Amino acid sequence: MASGALRPGDAVPSVRVLAAALGLSPTTVSAAYRELRQRGVLVTRDRSGTFVGHRPPLGHRLAPEVPPGTVDLASGNPDPALLPELGPPLARVGPVHRLYGDDPAHPELLTAAREGFEIEGVDAAHLAVVGGGLDGIERVLEAHLRVGDPIAVEDPGYVGALDLCRAMGLELVGVDVDDDGITVEGLEATLDEHPVRALLTVPRAQNPTGASLSAERGAALRAVLADHPEVLVVEDEPLGVVAGTSPRTLTTGRQRWARVRSLGKALGPDLRVAVLAGDEDTVQQVTGRQRLGTGWVSHLLQRLAADVWRTSLEDGTLAHAAEVYRHRRAALVEALARHDIRAHGASGLNVWIPVAEEVPVVQGLAAAGWWAQAGEPFRLHSPPGIRLTVAALPADDAPRLAEDLAGVLDHRLGTRRG
Repeated sequence: MASGALRPGDAVPSVRVLAAALGLSPTTVSAAYRELRQRGVLVTRDRSGTFVGHRPPLGHRLAPEVPPGTVDLASGNPDPALLPELGPPLARVGPVHRLYGDDPAHPELLTAAREGFEIEGVDAAHLAVVGGGLDGIERVLEAHLRVGDPIAVEDPGYVGALDLCRAMGLELVGVDVDDDGITVEGLEATLDEHPVRALLTVPRAQNPTGASLSAERGAALRAVLADHPEVLVVEDEPLGVVAGTSPRTLTTGRQRWARVRSLGKALGPDLRVAVLAGDEDTVQQVTGRQRLGTGWVSHLLQRLAADVWRTSLEDGTLAHAAEVYRHRRAALVEALARHDIRAHGASGLNVWIPVAEEVPVVQGLAAAGWWAQAGEPFRLHSPPGIRLTVAALPADDAPRLAEDLAGVLDHRLGTRRG
């Protein structure tokens, strides 16, 4: 495996075959295999044999370099002008030291999170504070899954979550997504055809498509999941009230579940704080493992996040941001529709546009002064598309962007339909 002769996914010989080939005792080979399995190097699948694990070398996706003179529609960032001010909260928080052995969670942050979860219909009896959305997701998955376990993910889905699952050596199984969330047919097929251990989903402000789970879709998906009580359901909630649509959840009545509410997109990306709700066992495993590592999330950060969260709800900052984002999404989707270009953007910061080919469209938009994100990193098997982050795109610019995109599709591809 170190030499590359065996690659991830390759089957390895049985213990008896390898022992005979090497002239060793089967007990010796069995012990070696056992140690390799414990390290996650080998994965054993029932009735299928033993395989090299799929955990790849860790890569790093660089932030897009936006050329001078182009409008950034690729970074995925919120509009800095719509984020709450940090100066007054920083002054209020003040320098108060916390010591080893103190409560790892700040009570005011937990109170704000609990109120939000209860509004969403999420059980908030057990909470933990983690260092951001992906940190919480990783801790939950590590508590329940092992290398080689299949996990159902949205396709297309958030590239950060997909890369995290790959880095953990999990087997990604894509589930189709439309404007109302993951599809019932897609989830049914996935659960019937694969031994899925977990489902990772974004109920609203889905990245890249903007999908938002409807009430009807949520009920239908919960009915499907009811026949699979062993599946861990993990929900990523990246925008909260800024998402612009009503909250839904698939966690109701589940045995194993978690919902991670991160604050970076709504309050500021440097506030690397998230609050995790889940079943008692999952939350205990997350906090127990956290104590052995980072210990806790900085209380200075927690107190600042709690203060900004409270004040920005009270003064209408978050409600204003949600309305502006909704207006900007709608302006672009409507402008594209006037050119017969199909687009998706029910919630969140992004609009997803199906195209026949991604690279020519991205290049054509760049020539017109718009820097877009190709959809390839977000996709497993779903059709091509491009993602446009419209968080900071003025609504008045939407018609010009739509016209430029229509021109690119007409001249480059001979059609406006993806």
